[in-house]
Amino acid sequence: MAKWIGLTLVVVAVAVAGVFATAWALSEQALGRTWPVQDPPLAQAVAGASLEHGRHLFATRGCSDCHGADGAGKLLIDAPNVIRIVPSNLTRSVRDPAWTDDAFAAAIRHGVRPDGTPLMIMPTGDYTDLDDHDVASIIRYLRTLPEVANEADRTQVRPLGRVLYLFGQLPLVPAERVDHSPRERKAPPAAADAAYGRYVAQVCTGCHRSDFSGGLVLEPGTPPSANLTPHASGLASWSEADFLHVMRTGQRPDGRELHRMMPWRSYSRMQEVELRAIWAYLDSLPPLPSHKRG
Repeated sequence: MAKWIGLTLVVVAVAVAGVFATAWALSEQALGRTWPVQDPPLAQAVAGASLEHGRHLFATRGCSDCHGADGAGKLLIDAPNVIRIVPSNLTRSVRDPAWTDDAFAAAIRHGVRPDGTPLMIMPTGDYTDLDDHDVASIIRYLRTLPEVANEADRTQVRPLGRVLYLFGQLPLVPAERVDHSPRERKAPPAAADAAYGRYVAQVCTGCHRSDFSGGLVLEPGTPPSANLTPHASGLASWSEADFLHVMRTGQRPDGRELHRMMPWRSYSRMQEVELRAIWAYLDSLPPLPSHKRG
């Protein structure tokens, strides 16, 4: 019996080692891959970029939540044995000659560095369809940020994180999941309607999925993201007034506070037309049950 137990333990150890070795090899291969970006140059859009619009987008589209209000980066998530996420110091990137306007646009919409290698964890899917004016305005604002000498650690992918990536449970390389084909990206006119709401609500897809059914666990130990469709398990009982209230105050209609993972303070700075447009879009979605898997 002892012999069989020992043999079983050896087989299990070899299998586990094989999984970790495969996860390491495939994640390293993905991180070393390059994606060519063939979008048209931003030159014309940069000439018409708006500093104030860029400031508004930086504050309301999640940029400041990850990179900090000063753009200097900060520790975002530290999950033992999984991943340590430290978004980059943008105040230094804007002073690096490699980071041209088009390189920044590629980072935002394609999730790649100037050399074409992928950025880790960058929520590119939220921004892949941002139009040129919005992207150029963000870049113009970034170039006004004073340099901050922040020496924070870099993002580290730990062993379990690599295994989660292997099984498709960690979006380590978002560049693998977006459309890199060059195309026209144009925002609809700003209006409190579903068309504009769909455009603005791109920023919600990284947490709530592209179909807005939620269910993603963004950090170990935290609740899954909410279902934002008009389903009984989502927002079926909500009104526009309820939605505006929760986005402005962080408080649900039943009085419960939103979880800290929901960056409502940033979204509360959106213009009325933006929030009403998001609601119009969410209310137009097909009602889907909450996604059950993280």
